[in-house]
Amino acid sequence: MKKLIIAFAAIISTPAFSNAQSWPQGVTYIASVPNDSVITDGNLLKGKIIADLSWASSSSNACFTAGQFPKFQGNHVFYCTTIPAGSILKVRVNPSNSEEEMSLYGYMLDGKEISLVPDLPQCINCEADYKRDKPMKGKVLTNEREIEFRNPTANTYSIIIGVTAPKGVTERKYSLIIKTVS
Repeated sequence: MKKLIIAFAAIISTPAFSNAQSWPQGVTYIASVPNDSVITDGNLLKGKIIADLSWASSSSNACFTAGQFPKFQGNHVFYCTTIPAGSILKVRVNPSNSEEEMSLYGYMLDGKEISLVPDLPQCINCEADYKRDKPMKGKVLTNEREIEFRNPTANTYSIIIGVTAPKGVTERKYSLIIKTVS
């Protein structure tokens, strides 16, 4: 399977479903490609601090617990894509320096919704990956972070992706890989 590589500046910045829909400033749209991968390079320097992380631990989102907040207190860079009907979407982030720690989260919204954290009252599904304090059974600890979404329905949904790092980190280079299996 070939990989489609896109430079950060060349990423399409149009909305996911219609020209009338516009994502908030600072969100980069990446078109998902069925049965292929899209890779882009990024830097946390282009992001911003999200001071209020309470949305993540609310029962309406259940993304990560308050005890993990320090792992998500660096700059946040946002991307959006879509997950087609009957597909699996895998998102990975690899820091350019394999010694550096990063965190990754994403959430699924109805295709007509536009909600960006911290103003996220609820989502369909939220996933997060971050450096674990203890080894997880069946998972090798690396600095690569990965989340996955499954869409068994006949609908297309929006996926918002947040790339971040621990408290105090405002610059860090990385590669973001979005793989769609239809």
